[in-house]
Amino acid sequence: MDRRSLIKHAGIAGVLSAAAAPAVHAQTAVRWRLASSFPKTLPTIFGAAEKFAETVKALSGGKFEVSVHAGGELMPPFGVVDALQGNTVEIAQTASYYFTGKDPIFAFGCAVPFGLTARHMDAWMERGNGRKLLDEFYAQYNIVSMSSGNTGTQMGGWFRKEIKTVADLKGLKMRMGGGLFGEAMAKLGVVAQNMPAGEVYQALEKGTLDATEFVGPYDDERLGFQKVAKHYYYPGWWEGGAELEFFINKKAFEALSAENKAIVRAAGAVAARDMTAKYDAENPGALRRLVAAGTQLRAFSKEILDAGYKASMEVFAAHEAKSPEFRKIHQDMRAFQRDQVLWSKFSEWRYDSYIAGLKL
Repeated sequence: MDRRSLIKHAGIAGVLSAAAAPAVHAQTAVRWRLASSFPKTLPTIFGAAEKFAETVKALSGGKFEVSVHAGGELMPPFGVVDALQGNTVEIAQTASYYFTGKDPIFAFGCAVPFGLTARHMDAWMERGNGRKLLDEFYAQYNIVSMSSGNTGTQMGGWFRKEIKTVADLKGLKMRMGGGLFGEAMAKLGVVAQNMPAGEVYQALEKGTLDATEFVGPYDDERLGFQKVAKHYYYPGWWEGGAELEFFINKKAFEALSAENKAIVRAAGAVAARDMTAKYDAENPGALRRLVAAGTQLRAFSKEILDAGYKASMEVFAAHEAKSPEFRKIHQDMRAFQRDQVLWSKFSEWRYDSYIAGLKL
């Protein structure tokens, strides 16, 4: 082969090689594992994790897949933060207030007593300082956060006996999701128990628990709490709008291409919207079924709400005195809440109050 022919063939080979390299890179598959803190029996919360994985796969044309694992499959339900910190998984779905034992600031990512409603939380997180402040805090745990959806204002929980006064709370063993609520309730004499949702029914049945709160009618009905505790209280003043979150391994997220980062963000938004819509759609029917089956629906007295508020403010003050970062985030949230409450008085609350009085 002469020199000219050799150069010609080498040139063609070089062009083909250069053209092939990007194509191989573009087809490189991404595989993530998602560890949820929740059981498969909850199509609301766990369903959001499945919706996320389904959307990621669809948007990427199958080149980015996320396997979804229920609480306990890869690790204990409350072990997900440690797993993310240790680079064991790429993403988790959880309620951040489960981890206030590590730091009370974790509560702000989900719900705090007398805190934000679902819409107010969404506004603070995405258009206020919420996400920025919390991601600065989460960075020390190798986490980037993203909403997984919001339950809306929750119910006050299931009790084996009537709760008429603050005195009736003393000595009560109650399952609570976590966070600062347990500290506030402890001031009222309640013995807080933090356990995964899947373990609560048996504890109530055996009498090792006197009460439990979880979410609301749809989830609670599926978990069967009405079979072992008949008094159903409202409102859940500790969860005005509980935000579930996708905790993403920071190193794994930063390793993604710009396109895949956008896919993760978009899929998270789809899943979050779907979860909240599902709760709003399913809770009314579930509440009717529960009451028809004998559940005693009861409102917390003003005495109990006032006592809860006082205890909660004492808890916030104590943590603010210990942690400048806690104070910064709490004060930012309360300032945002004041503006949201002001606007709501002239918009949704007035409108909803009128509509509620009509015979639709």
